[in-house]
Parts: sequence; structure tokens; C-alpha cells
Amino acid sequence: MGIVNHNGNFEIGIKKSATGIKGFDELTYGGLPLNRPTILAGSTGTGKTIMALEYIVNGAQKFNEPGIFMTFEEKTDDLLENVKSIGYDIRKLITDKKVILEHLNVSHNEVHEIGKYNLEGLFARLGTAIDQIKAKRVVLDSFDTLFSNFDIKSLRTEFMRLFNWLKDKKVTAIITAELGINSLTRLGIEENMADCVIELNNRVSNQIGIRRIRIIKYRGSLHANNEYPFLIDDSGMTIFPIISQGMEQLTSKKRVKTGIYSLDEMLDQKGYFEGSSILISGTAGTGKTSIASAFAHQICSQKQRCLFCAFEETPNQIVRNMDSIGINLQEVANAQYLNFYYARPTLQNLELHFLAIKDMIEKTNPVAVILDPITNLMTEGPNSDIRGMLTRFVDYLKTKQITVMFTAAITVGSISQNPSDEGISSMVDSWIMLQDNLIENERIKTMFVMKSRGMRHSKKEMQLLIDKSGISFVPSNAMVNA
Repeated sequence: MGIVNHNGNFEIGIKKSATGIKGFDELTYGGLPLNRPTILAGSTGTGKTIMALEYIVNGAQKFNEPGIFMTFEEKTDDLLENVKSIGYDIRKLITDKKVILEHLNVSHNEVHEIGKYNLEGLFARLGTAIDQIKAKRVVLDSFDTLFSNFDIKSLRTEFMRLFNWLKDKKVTAIITAELGINSLTRLGIEENMADCVIELNNRVSNQIGIRRIRIIKYRGSLHANNEYPFLIDDSGMTIFPIISQGMEQLTSKKRVKTGIYSLDEMLDQKGYFEGSSILISGTAGTGKTSIASAFAHQICSQKQRCLFCAFEETPNQIVRNMDSIGINLQEVANAQYLNFYYARPTLQNLELHFLAIKDMIEKTNPVAVILDPITNLMTEGPNSDIRGMLTRFVDYLKTKQITVMFTAAITVGSISQNPSDEGISSMVDSWIMLQDNLIENERIKTMFVMKSRGMRHSKKEMQLLIDKSGISFVPSNAMVNA
């Protein structure tokens, strides 16, 4: 059973504390375990401090839950300066008494032996701070640095005292820790005692760094089990993908015109299903971008927004080329109905492209998204990773009822040579195949609808005509010259 928390997220299992971090509350079905400790483990540079700090900031700003951030390594002035780049106005929150930021400096001599130091001093300072602002959230950053020389028995006792004390105070806590060599954390104890354990890592693939997050355990709650990429930019932390259950994906019977009258006729005389996924495939020069642009123009002509993601030609090139066949993209772009995302595939990996696209979707709220061509991104990872990312991306769009169109350099012959091609073609709802045929020393473009789920559609091969008056299809046996 589950309940809806104060952030509007559906909780499965125990009560949750919403983090407000984009994507994370979907992974955990509501957030961190309420009034329980969470271990956030990772090596240097993986984003532990940023994630923990965003949890505190979001608590104060979004959920009216004051928080305490206690650091044991980084001084407060340095921390305030470092987080300016991600837009956190922590000084104001401190002034408004919604956040307490404190650096606790305990010397090596004090903690060398357990007999010379215990947690009573920490409990006193934390307790005073919690009472001062009525805190609901606590972060202990790099807490494990205090106990590097403690024996295992003493460590277990002190951590158990800490966890029980935090629970008694009814605060939700994050404790950050460095990764260990033979265990998840450096000390190898806290991950066994915590109710929730999260790992952050930063790997290099194809000379590109990729940050990933994984929820290792979560007592009393279901959670996503896989690794998921995340991005840290000027708006904070974003995890991709947003996890959505199949039951949350809405199915629409409404139709969306293709922008090409004769293609609408082939698709049950109505066009694509709203919120569906469409693949336009074929070799270079067969007209994939032209068909995608006609669809984009159709959407925008209805005064709705479309996001065109270009991975080959620049937006200016696309606008110029489409103008030559009567598709005026500049007009709808000027009216801000058409937005472009343009990036060379080699600039970053597939996951980061999708993170950037998702961010634009959140900002522009389009009803349709075009990715042209998706095959340019396929060199960025193993086939299984590509298919998984595309599947999750399509699922995310379907939960928002966004119609997505891919163009791809895929043919029937290429599928047998490249398994990822089949992965793309099998997951889409509609697949239109374009071909370039040599007939009597002349190149003739043809097309046919390979599939279109849930509707009657033409099974005839048609000739594709593209000229200054636009795009049309005629029976291929007519052999009309373009």
C-alpha cells in the first residue's frame, strides 16, 4: 500500500521525506525514509556534498522544513563560495533561520583514542541547533573522517548511538561517507546499520565522465534497483530517467496530423496517435528530415510547441533546407512555437544528451519532440545501454503524453548487422520506412508503413515526391518523376 506525501509523490512502504531533487523521489517512490538515517557513499568528486546540501535547501525552500548542515572537512565560507555556481542562496536561508551551516573541527589528537572523545559533544551541539530552528533535516558531511582510527567494536557502538539519537530527535538525516576498498564505505560499518544506503560514482567512458547513482538498500520500501545517470549544473542535481510505472502511461485515441495529407490518408486517414512514438527510417538522402520537419510545422501551426533535437545539421541549415520545399520553420520558430536543441553527438554521451533534452522539455512544455537522427548517438555506448536509455526516454515522454518522432539510418538490411537497430524499431508504435531505388538510371524515393499499432494503415509501397511545393506520396507503380 502507498500514500501520497506532501510533495505529491506516491509513497510505497514507509513514510518518506521528499528531497525535491529532480528524479530522485521517483526512484525511491517518495524520497528518503522519514526520521531515519541514510548513508550517502561515494568517492571524491561524485557529488555527495551537493546532493546532501540540495536536500537541506529544498527542505527549507519547498517544504518548510528547516535543516542543519554540519561539515567535518570543508569550512563554511569555502562551502558557501563553492555552491554559488549551482544557484544556492544559502546565506539568505541562514539569515532567515531556516538553515544552520556549521563546520565542526575536531583535531586528530582528540579522536585518536575513543577514551578521549565520544559523541556527547556532537549531540549537545546538534541538539541545540535542532531546537533553535526546529530542524526536521540534518546532514553530517564527511562524518567518517572523525573515526578513522577507532576500533571496530567502538565504531559500531558509537554509530548505533548516533543513529538512535537521530531517530529519537525525529529528524531525517543524511550521513556522507567515502568509498572503501574492501567495503562500500571506508569504515565498513555504517552501511550495515543505516535504513537507506545510496552510492554515487563517477566513471569515464569514451573519455567522458559519467556520474551515476544507485540505491543499494532501502528498508521497508520498494525502490529502483539499477544505476541511473545524473547531472549537476547551475540548477542543481538532476537524475535521469524519471521512473514511471506502466499504469501511469496514458493512452490516447486522439490523432495528430502528420503535416503531409497523403501520409494522413495512409494512416487510417487520421495521422499518428497523440503521445505515440514514431520512427522514420532510411538511408541518407531519402527524406527523413523533411518528413520530420513537416510534422514539426504541423504541430506549430496549431499554436502548440515542438522541440526539434538536431544531431547532424545545425538549426539554421534545417530551416534553410526546409524553406526550399515550402516548409517555413523560421516563421514558427520566431513565434516561439518551435525550439531547437542542437549538439554534436561526440560532445557528450547519450545519457547527458537526454538529460539536457529533458531539461528543455520541462522549460518549453512541448506536445511533440523530434530527434534527428537518433542513430548519430549510437556510437556513444553499448547496444544494450542505448536501447535501455531510449526505452526509458520514450516511457518518460509517454507519461507526459508527448508525441516523439525519431529519424534513423535504419534499413531492413542493417537490422541483421546491428542489433540496436532492431531494438529501436521494435519499441516504437509507428514505423515508416524510406528507400532509395535505382530504376532505369534514375533514383526514385519510395516509402511504406512497416507498422502502426492500434490503427488500420496502408500496406502499399508509395513513391515519395519532394519539391518546392512540398511533400506528397503517390502509388509507386505510377513512377511519377520528382
